Amino acid sequence: MDDINLHYRFLNWRRRIREIREVRAVRYRERFKKIQRNGDILRYQGNSDEVGCYVAPRPVSKGNCYFEVTIIETGVRGMIAVGLVPQNYKLDHQPGWLPQSVAYHADDGKLYNGNTVGQQFGPKCNRGDRIGCGIYIDPLNEGQMTVFFTKNGKEVGNVEVARPAEGLYPALGMHSLGEEVQLDLHAEWRKEEEDGMMIVDSHEDDWGRLHDVTVTGTLLEYVGKGKSIVDVGLAQARWPLNTHCHYYELEIMSAGEKCYIALGLARRDYPKNRHPGWSKGSIAYHADDGKLFHGSGVGDPFGPRCVEGDTMGCGIMFPRDYNQDGADDTDDWEPDTQPKYSQVQNDLYANNDEDEEEDREEPEGRKVTVFFTRNGEIVGRREVALPLGGFYPTVGMMSTGEKVRVELHPLSG
Repeated sequence: MDDINLHYRFLNWRRRIREIREVRAVRYRERFKKIQRNGDILRYQGNSDEVGCYVAPRPVSKGNCYFEVTIIETGVRGMIAVGLVPQNYKLDHQPGWLPQSVAYHADDGKLYNGNTVGQQFGPKCNRGDRIGCGIYIDPLNEGQMTVFFTKNGKEVGNVEVARPAEGLYPALGMHSLGEEVQLDLHAEWRKEEEDGMMIVDSHEDDWGRLHDVTVTGTLLEYVGKGKSIVDVGLAQARWPLNTHCHYYELEIMSAGEKCYIALGLARRDYPKNRHPGWSKGSIAYHADDGKLFHGSGVGDPFGPRCVEGDTMGCGIMFPRDYNQDGADDTDDWEPDTQPKYSQVQNDLYANNDEDEEEDREEPEGRKVTVFFTRNGEIVGRREVALPLGGFYPTVGMMSTGEKVRVELHPLSG
Protein backbone atom coordinates (compact mmCIF):
# COMPACT_ATOMS: atom_id res chain seq x y z
CA MET A 1 0.00 0.00 0.00
CA ASP A 2 2.79 2.38 0.85
CA ASP A 3 4.38 1.68 -2.52
CA ILE A 4 1.09 2.48 -4.28
CA ASN A 5 0.69 5.75 -2.37
CA LEU A 6 4.26 6.66 -3.14
CA HIS A 7 3.64 5.94 -6.81
CA TYR A 8 0.56 8.16 -6.90
CA ARG A 9 2.38 10.91 -5.04
CA PHE A 10 5.13 10.72 -7.62
CA LEU A 11 2.62 10.93 -10.50
CA ASN A 12 0.91 13.92 -8.88
CA TRP A 13 4.27 15.60 -8.40
CA ARG A 14 5.14 15.10 -12.07
CA ARG A 15 1.71 16.40 -13.12
CA ARG A 16 2.15 19.46 -10.93
CA ILE A 17 5.58 20.20 -12.40
CA ARG A 18 4.14 19.89 -15.91
CA GLU A 19 1.28 22.28 -15.04
CA ILE A 20 3.73 24.83 -13.64
CA ARG A 21 5.82 24.65 -16.80
CA GLU A 22 2.73 25.08 -18.97
CA VAL A 23 1.63 28.10 -16.95
CA ARG A 24 5.08 29.63 -17.30
CA ALA A 25 5.07 28.93 -21.05
CA VAL A 26 1.70 30.68 -21.42
CA ARG A 27 2.91 33.58 -19.29
CA TYR A 28 5.91 34.15 -21.55
CA ARG A 29 4.03 33.51 -24.74
CA GLU A 30 2.44 36.94 -24.62
CA ARG A 31 3.31 39.54 -22.00
CA PHE A 32 1.91 43.01 -21.30
CA LYS A 33 1.54 45.45 -18.43
CA LYS A 34 -0.56 48.61 -18.06
CA ILE A 35 -2.06 47.74 -21.46
CA GLN A 36 -5.51 46.40 -22.26
CA ARG A 37 -5.85 44.24 -25.33
CA ASN A 38 -9.09 43.68 -27.22
CA GLY A 39 -8.33 41.74 -30.37
CA ASP A 40 -5.90 43.85 -32.40
CA ILE A 41 -6.63 47.01 -30.39
CA LEU A 42 -4.25 47.90 -27.53
CA ARG A 43 -5.00 50.72 -25.06
CA TYR A 44 -2.88 52.26 -22.33
CA GLN A 45 -4.46 51.65 -18.90
CA GLY A 46 -1.93 53.30 -16.59
CA ASN A 47 -1.86 56.72 -15.00
CA SER A 48 1.12 58.03 -17.01
CA ASP A 49 3.46 57.31 -14.09
CA GLU A 50 4.41 53.87 -15.38
CA VAL A 51 5.27 52.57 -18.83
CA GLY A 52 2.90 50.14 -20.48
CA CYS A 53 4.65 47.51 -22.57
CA TYR A 54 3.43 44.67 -24.77
CA VAL A 55 5.67 41.81 -26.00
CA ALA A 56 4.39 39.51 -28.76
CA PRO A 57 4.23 35.71 -28.36
CA ARG A 58 6.70 34.84 -31.12
CA PRO A 59 10.02 36.34 -32.25
CA VAL A 60 10.58 37.81 -35.67
CA SER A 61 12.13 35.40 -38.17
CA LYS A 62 12.82 35.05 -41.87
CA GLY A 63 9.28 33.79 -42.43
CA ASN A 64 7.64 36.36 -40.15
CA CYS A 65 9.91 39.36 -40.48
CA TYR A 66 7.68 42.44 -40.28
CA PHE A 67 4.84 43.95 -38.22
CA GLU A 68 2.98 47.25 -38.06
CA VAL A 69 1.29 49.47 -35.50
CA THR A 70 -1.34 52.04 -36.53
CA ILE A 71 -1.85 54.95 -34.14
CA ILE A 72 -5.56 55.35 -33.43
CA GLU A 73 -5.18 57.94 -30.63
CA THR A 74 -2.01 59.71 -29.47
CA GLY A 75 -3.48 60.46 -26.05
CA VAL A 76 -1.93 63.16 -23.87
CA ARG A 77 1.66 62.92 -25.10
CA GLY A 78 1.78 60.35 -27.87
CA MET A 79 4.64 58.44 -26.20
CA ILE A 80 4.27 55.34 -28.37
CA ALA A 81 7.28 53.15 -29.20
CA VAL A 82 7.54 50.31 -31.73
CA GLY A 83 10.47 47.91 -31.84
CA LEU A 84 12.08 44.62 -30.85
CA VAL A 85 13.04 43.31 -27.41
CA PRO A 86 14.28 40.08 -25.78
CA GLN A 87 11.62 37.67 -24.54
CA ASN A 88 12.09 38.48 -20.83
CA TYR A 89 12.12 42.25 -21.31
CA LYS A 90 11.10 44.36 -18.29
CA LEU A 91 7.57 45.56 -18.89
CA ASP A 92 8.00 48.84 -17.02
CA HIS A 93 10.50 50.13 -19.61
CA GLN A 94 9.91 51.47 -23.09
CA PRO A 95 11.27 49.29 -25.95
CA GLY A 96 14.76 50.51 -26.83
CA TRP A 97 15.69 51.67 -23.34
CA LEU A 98 17.35 48.44 -22.15
CA PRO A 99 20.21 46.41 -23.71
CA GLN A 100 19.38 44.12 -26.65
CA SER A 101 16.33 46.19 -27.55
CA VAL A 102 15.72 48.75 -30.28
CA ALA A 103 12.71 50.96 -31.04
CA TYR A 104 11.41 53.93 -33.01
CA HIS A 105 9.57 56.43 -30.78
CA ALA A 106 6.61 58.31 -32.22
CA ASP A 107 6.70 61.34 -29.91
CA ASP A 108 10.21 62.55 -30.85
CA GLY A 109 11.09 60.52 -33.98
CA LYS A 110 14.21 59.17 -32.30
CA LEU A 111 15.77 55.73 -32.38
CA TYR A 112 16.50 54.15 -29.01
CA ASN A 113 19.04 51.34 -29.22
CA GLY A 114 19.65 49.86 -25.78
CA ASN A 115 19.85 53.30 -24.18
CA THR A 116 17.50 55.83 -22.58
CA VAL A 117 19.14 58.51 -24.73
CA GLY A 118 17.80 58.43 -28.28
CA GLN A 119 19.37 59.41 -31.58
CA GLN A 120 17.65 61.53 -34.21
CA PHE A 121 16.25 59.06 -36.70
CA GLY A 122 13.05 60.03 -38.50
CA PRO A 123 9.88 62.14 -38.42
CA LYS A 124 7.49 62.25 -35.50
CA CYS A 125 4.34 60.16 -35.84
CA ASN A 126 0.78 61.24 -35.14
CA ARG A 127 -2.78 59.98 -35.18
CA GLY A 128 -3.46 57.83 -38.26
CA ASP A 129 0.22 57.12 -38.97
CA ARG A 130 1.37 53.55 -39.47
CA ILE A 131 4.72 52.53 -37.96
CA GLY A 132 6.38 49.33 -39.20
CA CYS A 133 9.35 47.32 -37.97
CA GLY A 134 11.12 44.49 -39.78
CA ILE A 135 14.39 42.64 -40.17
CA TYR A 136 16.88 41.53 -42.80
CA ILE A 137 18.77 38.38 -41.78
CA ASP A 138 22.26 37.96 -43.24
CA PRO A 139 22.96 34.26 -44.06
CA LEU A 140 26.69 34.92 -43.67
CA ASN A 141 26.44 36.40 -40.17
CA GLU A 142 23.79 34.75 -38.04
CA GLY A 143 24.92 36.74 -35.00
CA GLN A 144 23.82 40.06 -36.57
CA MET A 145 20.72 41.34 -38.29
CA THR A 146 19.49 44.62 -39.73
CA VAL A 147 16.38 46.15 -38.15
CA PHE A 148 14.48 48.66 -40.30
CA PHE A 149 11.55 50.93 -39.54
CA THR A 150 8.86 52.38 -41.79
CA LYS A 151 6.30 55.14 -41.62
CA ASN A 152 3.19 54.82 -43.76
CA GLY A 153 4.85 52.22 -45.98
CA LYS A 154 8.10 54.11 -46.60
CA GLU A 155 11.38 53.10 -45.01
CA VAL A 156 12.65 55.59 -42.44
CA GLY A 157 16.03 53.98 -41.75
CA ASN A 158 17.76 50.92 -40.36
CA VAL A 159 20.30 49.83 -37.78
CA GLU A 160 22.45 46.73 -37.37
CA VAL A 161 21.99 44.92 -34.04
CA ALA A 162 23.16 41.73 -32.36
CA ARG A 163 20.84 38.77 -32.76
CA PRO A 164 20.26 36.91 -29.46
CA ALA A 165 20.07 33.13 -29.63
CA GLU A 166 16.45 33.21 -28.41
CA GLY A 167 15.54 35.90 -30.95
CA LEU A 168 13.92 39.33 -30.68
CA TYR A 169 10.20 39.85 -30.16
CA PRO A 170 7.86 42.55 -31.54
CA ALA A 171 7.16 45.07 -28.79
CA LEU A 172 4.97 48.10 -28.23
CA GLY A 173 5.37 50.75 -25.54
CA MET A 174 2.88 53.40 -24.37
CA HIS A 175 3.22 55.99 -21.61
CA SER A 176 0.34 58.48 -21.47
CA LEU A 177 -3.42 58.52 -20.98
CA GLY A 178 -5.63 57.94 -23.99
CA GLU A 179 -3.04 56.21 -26.21
CA GLU A 180 -4.58 53.56 -28.44
CA VAL A 181 -3.16 51.58 -31.36
CA GLN A 182 -4.01 48.75 -33.74
CA LEU A 183 -1.44 45.95 -33.95
CA ASP A 184 -0.84 43.80 -37.04
CA LEU A 185 1.72 41.08 -36.36
CA HIS A 186 1.26 39.58 -39.84
CA ALA A 187 1.67 42.71 -41.94
CA GLU A 188 3.48 42.52 -45.27
CA TRP A 189 5.77 45.18 -46.65
CA ARG A 190 7.45 45.83 -49.97
CA LYS A 191 9.86 48.70 -50.47
CA GLU A 192 8.28 51.68 -52.21
CA GLU A 193 10.18 53.44 -54.95
CA GLU A 194 10.06 57.20 -55.51
CA ASP A 195 7.57 56.84 -58.33
CA GLY A 196 5.12 55.26 -55.93
CA MET A 197 5.20 51.86 -57.57
CA MET A 198 5.57 48.85 -55.34
CA ILE A 199 8.23 46.22 -55.84
CA VAL A 200 6.44 42.89 -55.92
CA ASP A 201 7.98 39.46 -55.66
CA SER A 202 9.29 39.33 -59.24
CA HIS A 203 6.92 40.59 -61.91
CA GLU A 204 8.17 41.59 -65.32
CA ASP A 205 8.90 45.15 -64.16
CA ASP A 206 11.64 43.78 -61.89
CA TRP A 207 13.68 42.79 -64.94
CA GLY A 208 15.63 45.32 -66.96
CA ARG A 209 16.38 42.96 -69.83
CA LEU A 210 14.91 39.65 -70.95
CA HIS A 211 16.53 37.95 -73.95
CA ASP A 212 15.07 34.60 -75.05
CA VAL A 213 13.53 34.31 -71.57
CA THR A 214 9.89 34.75 -70.58
CA VAL A 215 8.72 35.69 -67.11
CA THR A 216 5.52 34.63 -65.36
CA GLY A 217 5.42 35.94 -61.81
CA THR A 218 8.66 34.62 -60.33
CA LEU A 219 9.12 31.89 -62.97
CA LEU A 220 11.70 32.38 -65.74
CA GLU A 221 11.60 30.05 -68.75
CA TYR A 222 14.14 29.68 -71.53
CA VAL A 223 12.58 30.04 -75.01
CA GLY A 224 15.72 30.22 -77.17
CA LYS A 225 16.90 27.75 -79.78
CA GLY A 226 19.34 25.96 -77.49
CA LYS A 227 21.47 24.84 -80.45
CA SER A 228 24.81 26.56 -79.80
CA ILE A 229 26.62 28.79 -77.32
CA VAL A 230 25.33 31.94 -79.00
CA ASP A 231 21.79 30.92 -78.03
CA VAL A 232 22.14 32.19 -74.48
CA GLY A 233 18.96 33.31 -72.76
CA LEU A 234 19.66 36.17 -70.36
CA ALA A 235 17.57 37.80 -67.63
CA GLN A 236 19.03 40.82 -65.84
CA ALA A 237 17.34 42.59 -62.95
CA ARG A 238 16.40 46.24 -63.18
CA TRP A 239 18.16 47.19 -59.93
CA PRO A 240 21.67 46.29 -58.71
CA LEU A 241 22.34 44.62 -55.39
CA ASN A 242 22.88 47.10 -52.59
CA THR A 243 23.42 47.21 -48.84
CA HIS A 244 19.67 46.84 -48.20
CA CYS A 245 19.07 44.09 -50.75
CA HIS A 246 22.36 42.26 -51.13
CA TYR A 247 21.30 38.68 -51.95
CA TYR A 248 19.00 36.76 -54.32
CA GLU A 249 18.14 33.12 -55.05
CA LEU A 250 16.84 30.87 -57.80
CA GLU A 251 15.30 27.41 -57.59
CA ILE A 252 15.81 25.04 -60.52
CA MET A 253 12.27 23.99 -61.46
CA SER A 254 13.31 22.13 -64.61
CA ALA A 255 16.88 21.29 -65.62
CA GLY A 256 15.94 20.98 -69.30
CA GLU A 257 18.23 19.05 -71.61
CA LYS A 258 21.62 20.11 -70.21
CA CYS A 259 20.99 22.26 -67.10
CA TYR A 260 23.11 25.04 -68.60
CA ILE A 261 21.88 27.42 -65.90
CA ALA A 262 24.10 30.16 -64.51
CA LEU A 263 23.44 32.38 -61.50
CA GLY A 264 25.54 35.48 -60.96
CA LEU A 265 26.14 39.19 -61.20
CA ALA A 266 27.00 41.38 -64.16
CA ARG A 267 27.46 45.00 -65.12
CA ARG A 268 24.44 46.77 -66.53
CA ASP A 269 25.49 46.74 -70.20
CA TYR A 270 26.45 43.06 -70.19
CA PRO A 271 26.11 41.47 -73.66
CA LYS A 272 22.88 39.54 -74.09
CA ASN A 273 24.44 36.53 -75.85
CA ARG A 274 27.01 35.72 -73.18
CA HIS A 275 26.47 33.50 -70.18
CA PRO A 276 27.03 35.34 -66.87
CA GLY A 277 30.68 34.96 -65.91
CA TRP A 278 32.06 34.63 -69.42
CA SER A 279 32.79 38.33 -70.03
CA LYS A 280 34.48 41.04 -68.01
CA GLY A 281 32.36 42.73 -65.40
CA SER A 282 30.60 39.52 -64.42
CA ILE A 283 30.88 36.54 -62.10
CA ALA A 284 28.66 33.43 -61.96
CA TYR A 285 28.22 29.95 -60.51
CA HIS A 286 27.26 27.44 -63.21
CA ALA A 287 24.90 24.60 -62.34
CA ASP A 288 25.97 22.05 -64.96
CA ASP A 289 29.61 21.72 -63.86
CA GLY A 290 29.78 23.49 -60.49
CA LYS A 291 32.44 25.89 -61.77
CA LEU A 292 32.91 29.58 -61.05
CA PHE A 293 33.34 31.84 -64.08
CA HIS A 294 34.81 35.29 -63.46
CA GLY A 295 35.19 37.37 -66.58
CA SER A 296 36.49 34.43 -68.60
CA GLY A 297 35.21 31.55 -70.70
CA VAL A 298 37.33 29.21 -68.59
CA GLY A 299 35.86 28.32 -65.22
CA ASP A 300 37.51 27.27 -61.97
CA PRO A 301 36.38 24.29 -59.84
CA PHE A 302 34.21 25.86 -57.16
CA GLY A 303 31.34 23.80 -55.78
CA PRO A 304 28.96 20.89 -56.40
CA ARG A 305 26.86 20.61 -59.51
CA CYS A 306 23.26 21.70 -59.12
CA VAL A 307 20.25 19.73 -60.32
CA GLU A 308 16.49 20.09 -60.50
CA GLY A 309 15.09 21.06 -57.11
CA ASP A 310 18.27 22.75 -55.90
CA THR A 311 18.27 26.38 -54.77
CA MET A 312 21.24 28.54 -55.76
CA GLY A 313 21.95 31.90 -54.17
CA CYS A 314 24.27 34.83 -54.82
CA GLY A 315 25.05 37.92 -52.77
CA ILE A 316 27.55 40.63 -51.95
CA MET A 317 29.30 41.35 -48.66
CA PHE A 318 29.69 45.12 -48.77
CA PRO A 319 32.39 46.81 -46.63
CA ARG A 320 30.99 48.53 -43.53
CA ASP A 321 32.10 51.91 -44.85
CA TYR A 322 30.60 51.34 -48.30
CA ASN A 323 28.89 54.48 -49.59
CA GLN A 324 26.22 53.82 -52.15
CA ASP A 325 25.40 57.44 -52.87
CA GLY A 326 27.48 57.35 -56.03
CA ALA A 327 25.80 54.27 -57.46
CA ASP A 328 23.84 54.43 -60.68
CA ASP A 329 20.21 54.56 -59.62
CA THR A 330 18.70 55.11 -63.06
CA ASP A 331 15.47 53.14 -63.40
CA ASP A 332 14.73 53.64 -67.09
CA TRP A 333 16.27 50.98 -69.31
CA GLU A 334 16.80 51.69 -72.98
CA PRO A 335 17.88 48.41 -74.61
CA ASP A 336 18.16 50.00 -78.05
CA THR A 337 20.93 52.29 -76.81
CA GLN A 338 23.06 49.48 -75.37
CA PRO A 339 26.36 48.72 -77.16
CA LYS A 340 26.26 46.13 -79.91
CA TYR A 341 28.45 43.04 -79.67
CA SER A 342 29.58 40.58 -82.29
CA GLN A 343 28.51 36.98 -81.96
CA VAL A 344 30.82 34.76 -79.95
CA GLN A 345 32.41 31.88 -81.83
CA ASN A 346 34.38 30.18 -79.05
CA ASP A 347 33.84 26.61 -77.91
CA LEU A 348 31.79 25.92 -74.81
CA TYR A 349 33.60 27.27 -71.73
CA ALA A 350 36.65 28.09 -73.88
CA ASN A 351 38.32 31.49 -73.94
CA ASN A 352 38.52 33.42 -77.21
CA ASP A 353 41.33 35.98 -77.30
CA GLU A 354 39.97 37.52 -80.50
CA ASP A 355 36.66 38.43 -78.88
CA GLU A 356 36.45 42.20 -78.81
CA GLU A 357 34.33 42.06 -75.68
CA GLU A 358 37.07 40.31 -73.73
CA ASP A 359 39.57 43.04 -74.65
CA ARG A 360 37.29 45.87 -73.64
CA GLU A 361 38.59 48.09 -70.85
CA GLU A 362 36.18 48.00 -67.93
CA PRO A 363 36.33 50.75 -65.28
CA GLU A 364 36.24 49.26 -61.82
CA GLY A 365 35.22 50.43 -58.38
CA ARG A 366 36.25 49.21 -54.95
CA LYS A 367 36.61 45.60 -53.88
CA VAL A 368 33.65 43.60 -52.54
CA THR A 369 33.20 39.95 -51.64
CA VAL A 370 30.73 37.96 -53.75
CA PHE A 371 29.41 34.74 -52.22
CA PHE A 372 27.34 31.85 -53.55
CA THR A 373 25.07 29.36 -51.79
CA ARG A 374 23.48 26.02 -52.60
CA ASN A 375 20.41 24.91 -50.65
CA GLY A 376 21.12 27.47 -47.94
CA GLU A 377 24.78 26.49 -47.43
CA ILE A 378 27.70 28.72 -48.40
CA VAL A 379 29.59 27.26 -51.37
CA GLY A 380 32.39 29.82 -51.50
CA ARG A 381 33.44 33.44 -51.83
CA ARG A 382 35.47 35.51 -54.25
CA GLU A 383 36.79 39.06 -53.88
CA VAL A 384 36.06 41.08 -57.01
CA ALA A 385 36.10 44.68 -58.22
CA LEU A 386 32.64 46.24 -58.27
CA PRO A 387 31.82 47.67 -61.73
CA LEU A 388 30.89 51.34 -61.84
CA GLY A 389 27.11 51.42 -61.52
CA GLY A 390 27.01 48.22 -59.48
CA PHE A 391 26.42 44.51 -59.95
CA TYR A 392 23.01 43.43 -61.30
CA PRO A 393 21.48 39.99 -60.58
CA THR A 394 21.84 38.09 -63.85
CA VAL A 395 20.57 34.63 -64.78
CA GLY A 396 21.62 32.69 -67.87
CA MET A 397 20.04 29.62 -69.50
CA MET A 398 21.06 27.80 -72.64
CA SER A 399 19.23 24.49 -73.21
CA THR A 400 15.66 23.63 -74.12
CA GLY A 401 13.20 23.17 -71.27
CA GLU A 402 15.08 25.07 -68.57
CA LYS A 403 12.91 26.81 -65.97
CA VAL A 404 13.88 28.56 -62.74
CA ARG A 405 11.99 30.39 -60.02
CA VAL A 406 13.78 33.57 -58.92
CA GLU A 407 13.33 35.45 -55.64
CA LEU A 408 15.07 38.81 -55.90
CA HIS A 409 14.28 39.81 -52.31
CA PRO A 410 14.42 36.64 -50.19
CA LEU A 411 15.72 38.46 -47.09
CA SER A 412 13.07 41.20 -46.97
CA GLY A 413 10.00 39.12 -46.56
